[in-house]
Amino acid sequence: MINVLHKAGDMIGNRYRIVSEIGQGGMQEVYAASDELLGRTVALKVPKSNSAEKRFKRSAVLSGRVNHANVAKTLDYLEENARYYLIEELVLGCDLAGLLANYIPSLDPYAVARALHHLAKGVAASHHVNVVHRDLKPSNVMVVGGAEVDAFKITDFGIAIMAEKEIGDAVEGGSAGLTASQTALGALPYMAPEMIEDLRSAGKPSDIWSLGAMTLELMTGSRPFGQGYKAVPAIMEARLPAFPASVGTSPQFASLARELYSLVEKCMKKDPAERLTADELVFACEQLCYTNSPREFGTVKSLNYNKH
Repeated sequence: MINVLHKAGDMIGNRYRIVSEIGQGGMQEVYAASDELLGRTVALKVPKSNSAEKRFKRSAVLSGRVNHANVAKTLDYLEENARYYLIEELVLGCDLAGLLANYIPSLDPYAVARALHHLAKGVAASHHVNVVHRDLKPSNVMVVGGAEVDAFKITDFGIAIMAEKEIGDAVEGGSAGLTASQTALGALPYMAPEMIEDLRSAGKPSDIWSLGAMTLELMTGSRPFGQGYKAVPAIMEARLPAFPASVGTSPQFASLARELYSLVEKCMKKDPAERLTADELVFACEQLCYTNSPREFGTVKSLNYNKH
């Protein structure tokens, strides 16, 4: 059984009452909490290690600068009994990694285009205030509505800053370090070549690479360079897999699928200076033609179809 720092009913800062645990990551525990002052439910995050706690306040200040509909909003930060807490907007749904693992392994090009558009807007908002995420991956993207895929929100800008040391040490330590670090293993498939060379100096273009890698995974159901440290050589050479023919077989999706792949290529240039900027990517997504129709999971009991 996994030990947790808090249980239902615990009061934090004389304001936030723990309702339930939502989940755990390599760096943090996440709880749903009732904001007793404003009468709302929020996400309460607490670091799991002392090394993470030292960076938590800086992380909270950094993430609090980003204000956009496609970014989970940082609401508060507090310290109590030698613990540090980040209060964030509670997003009802699941993370993108959970969606791919539990509901559907890949999305159709319409849904992929919407995902890329939403995420590009969130990243652009962060870059406008000089905040670089550096740990964009499916587990750090919340899918509003879960399987119904209503919208996408980037989360854990602050936690990404805390993860830098662990990821950086693992990358610098080579294959043994990567194998030992779950945080690094989770981040590696989405890391740009310059991040592997020097994570701490990677800038805004590294976030664009990560968006491209996630987009390709959403289209195909597979990470573009594989998993673990064996992906490093392909990442360093920026060898993109060929256009996935399987997503272009339907006339309904073929044109959009090729447009999306073209954007992926522009996001994943080996030279960071040659990649699209976040604003350029947002503009390119605005030119795509995709539907915003709601999506539902269920069983079709009858279907009237007339091919004429």
